[in-house]
Amino acid sequence: MLLVVLLPGFGSRMPISYWDSCIRGWVSLQSGNLELSETCFQEVILKDQNHPTALINYAALLLCRYGSVVAGAGANAGGGASADHVSAINVAKKCLLASLNEDPKAGHIWANLANAYYMTGDHRSSSKCLEKAAKLELNRMSTRYAVAIHRTKDAERYQDPSEQLSWAGNEMASVIRDGDSVSVELPIAWAGLAMVHKAQHEISAAFDSEQDSLTEVEEHADYSLKQAIAEDPDDAVQWHQLGLHSLCAEQYKNSQKYLKAAVARFKECSYAWSNLGISLQLSEQPSQAEEVYTRALSLATTDLAHAIFSNLGNLYRQQKHYEGAKAMFTKSLELQPGYAPAFNNLGLVFVAEGQWEEAKFCFDKALQADPMLDAAKSNLIKVVSTSR
Repeated sequence: MLLVVLLPGFGSRMPISYWDSCIRGWVSLQSGNLELSETCFQEVILKDQNHPTALINYAALLLCRYGSVVAGAGANAGGGASADHVSAINVAKKCLLASLNEDPKAGHIWANLANAYYMTGDHRSSSKCLEKAAKLELNRMSTRYAVAIHRTKDAERYQDPSEQLSWAGNEMASVIRDGDSVSVELPIAWAGLAMVHKAQHEISAAFDSEQDSLTEVEEHADYSLKQAIAEDPDDAVQWHQLGLHSLCAEQYKNSQKYLKAAVARFKECSYAWSNLGISLQLSEQPSQAEEVYTRALSLATTDLAHAIFSNLGNLYRQQKHYEGAKAMFTKSLELQPGYAPAFNNLGLVFVAEGQWEEAKFCFDKALQADPMLDAAKSNLIKVVSTSR
């Protein structure tokens, strides 16, 4: 979801020292120097806890810095993100709520507050905030973009191929058609439309849609992703997204080409290396996949390494290196105790070894962590039936 970051207005009345700190904080945030930006905004807030510009920008900073690691698939049983990350998002919420006390009709603040609620899993409050933002700033492109992204995420979460996605797609198209580069940059707008099309493709595939319809939405996603790249060919994120789309469409050669383009532009991106490993594994290139997973682990932070250990464990499981697989899944669960895919795949190792009780325990733990993990449900039913 788009973050609206405000530069202090020239007409605002504030001490020169506050102005300097806000300017330095804003410039640092725009250039990616998050630590310096955080220091600058904290400096102002410590002196004036109700300073709206500092509060809004500090909240945006926290959402940028910690938002991507708060939520995690199957992580709820293990407490999800670290306490520091959750605390940071809660601070962002408090800053935004304090800003709304000063200006309750600022739609962009409601949009960012919706983002903060979404990151903590409070989807109902997030929806209400976005409804408020849309009513206050119906014609603001960044708000329309944020609402469309939210509708897309809702459809993904519930796997609901409803009119929400069509509405979101039309809204994104209108942002591209009617917007300007100041409110929403064109590469971001195309990426948003691509996100809608990707969701349509993945949900259509899950619902066993007719092949012609599936091919059509797949082509739409491919086109919009390539348009986003055409707007900014050096954007590693969009190359990564195109690689993921090809991976989901089981076009492994294409996915490897695009993911390699992503890591060529951002060599430290552990996400892209890990997904490249998955593509190589699925195309039956195990030695290359292991090498790439190892590279991904060397770059990953502790917040991300658990998923890569699980992927490597799955590779060893498929190669029937069961002790190595168990070691990788155990490491994954040490880092993220509630990671459902690791429990599920560890259960499959025990199935291969004929250890039915251990397998049932793992599948149960996977479902406790992620009740929507269909693979674990199916595996548990099979184990219960086989072990009778």
